[in-house]
This record gives sequence, structure tokens and C-alpha cells, in this order.
Amino acid sequence: MTTTLPPRARMLRAFLDKDPGFEGVFLTAVKTTGIFCRPTCSARKPKPENVAFYATAREALDAGFRPCLRCAPLVPEGETPAWAEALLEALEREPQRRWSDADLEARGLSPRRVRRWFQQQRGNTFHAYARARRLGQALSELNHGAPVSDVAFAHGYDSLSGFGAAFQQFAGAAPSAARARGVVEVARLTSPLGPLVAGAFQDEVVLLEFADRKGLPGQLTTLAKRLRASFAPGRPAVLAALAAELDAYFAGRGAGFQVPLRAPGTPFQQAVWAALGELEPGTTCSYGELARRLGRPSAVRAVARANGHNRLAILIPCHRVVGSDGALTGYGGGLWRKRRLLELEGWRPPAGRG
Repeated sequence: MTTTLPPRARMLRAFLDKDPGFEGVFLTAVKTTGIFCRPTCSARKPKPENVAFYATAREALDAGFRPCLRCAPLVPEGETPAWAEALLEALEREPQRRWSDADLEARGLSPRRVRRWFQQQRGNTFHAYARARRLGQALSELNHGAPVSDVAFAHGYDSLSGFGAAFQQFAGAAPSAARARGVVEVARLTSPLGPLVAGAFQDEVVLLEFADRKGLPGQLTTLAKRLRASFAPGRPAVLAALAAELDAYFAGRGAGFQVPLRAPGTPFQQAVWAALGELEPGTTCSYGELARRLGRPSAVRAVARANGHNRLAILIPCHRVVGSDGALTGYGGGLWRKRRLLELEGWRPPAGRG
């Protein structure tokens, strides 16, 4: 796979500015030290003439450079450290448990360290994460007909009022009124292009987005309304299967995605998404061509909007849609990711658009 890098002047400016928007786009190698780094590395900046750029860690290693110990460019961005992975596995074994700082200390973990990592990587504290997992489990049990009082006490609440208040904040409704709501179990997955947020509902994948996508909150809100569901941390089997298929895809040995999908939307959106699913790897299609395939040649803008509302990145390959002249346009995860995905699939840019 040949990967196209941005212009050198642009990469150099991003490196000197420690621009996080270029994480995953390139790696920086310093000729005088023999070390390569992420764009945001906090190490002292070298002279521009001593800087080389590479698209992947493998290219930098093959050129004889060593990975920086400070910014760890060989570790995928967002990767879960072993201690946190073990803690998350313990949480999955006992989703109803109410964790305390003493429980963390008993596992040899500093509560402060745990809190800092979860705030940085999950957006809230471990205790808040565990509480959301517990309440998501509680909602599932309510949906299966369990009495409110039994669920409340089984999940560590000393009173129905305390359970009701926590549940209201979590689900937006009282426990007795939330039985019709479902649960989307959400997990973070790593990839060579940055962390992904994945969600499963009733053993089907309903969400796969890059974690830094600006439109992600809006996508979550729409999905919650369409499914009448609340979001909670979880690790269902279908997301483990998805993670394995994504690993194979990024390693260039994927044979297509087999995990079951659900993409709630309007009939027109679903028609667009179904047409996207027919695009073969390594091929592209313009918005206009997609509209013609749907028998709606004048609906180019509507097709583009439906393309942008896709909540299953990579799985429903909206990255394979390009402008009428072949230019890369309109990708919520960033055009650099769109280019990388296409290059991974064997795409080559049109002549004059390298």
C-alpha cells in the first residue's frame, strides 16, 4: 500500500505546533538522534533540515529509526494499558458491583491514577463509568420483567429513592417508566487511524465512529431517539467479533465484515446506505452517480446528507464516495482518514491528484 503524505511544509508546521489534528497522519524522524516520534511529542524540536516524515511506524523502522520512549509511537493511540484492561474485565464479571477507592487499592491501583486515566480516555471517572455500566445492566433486567425493588437492591442501592434518582439521571425516566427503553452497549476500540467508539443493540452493531469526530454527540442523540435507548458501557460478544474483523481489515487480510448491523434511519437514508454497501473495496463512486443508481438523479445533495449521517463508518463504506472530479470530499472522520482507508483498499488517486 502506498500512502500519500501532506506537503512537507504543512507537516513541518504541524510538528512544530504539536498539532493533535495530525495524529495518525504522519510520524516525524530526527536524523541526528535516530528517533521517530508522534506529531505531538513534547521532546525538544530539532532543526527543520534534520527532520524526515513517514506515514507509518514500519516505514520509520525500516529506515533505521528507533521509537521515542516519551511519546511511544508504536502504541496505538487510545490503547488500553494492561492494568486498565484488567480492571475493565473485573467490572464486566461483576457489573452490579459498587466500586470504592479501597477496592482499587486492594488491586494495587492508585485511585488518583485510575481517575486521571478514565477522565482522559473515557471522559469521566472510573466510578461514574462503573455506575453507568451498573445502571445499564439494571435497565436490561427491568426490560426482562424484573421488579424494580429487586433490581435496585441487587445493584447495591440501599433505597428505592436513591436508585430512582440515579436511574432518572441515567435514562431520563423513572425505573417503572423506562421498561420500554433499550440499552446500547458502548466500547472503545483501537485502530491504526485512532480510537473508535462502537455500540451494540440487541446483538447488532449500531454504531462505529472515530472517537474524535465532531459530529459524534449529534449521532448519539439521533441514535438514542431512533432506538428508544440509553447508552451504557459494555463489552458484548458482537463488539469483540467486530474488533477482530477490524484488526483483519487494517492488516490487509479482511474478507469483508460479517457482524450483524442495524442502521435505523429514513427509507431514503437506508436506500443510500444499502447502495454504499454495494461499493467494492478499491472502487469509488461520486454523489451524482450514487443518486443515479437510486433512480433519483436530482437528489445529489440529499444523497450527500444521507452519506454524512451514516453512523457505521468503514462498515457502511461512505469513505468510497468522492466528488464528481474524483477529489476527496466530505468525511466526518477527516479527509486524511478517508485517504488512508481508500489506500488500504487499493485505491489510487486520479492523475494529477496525488
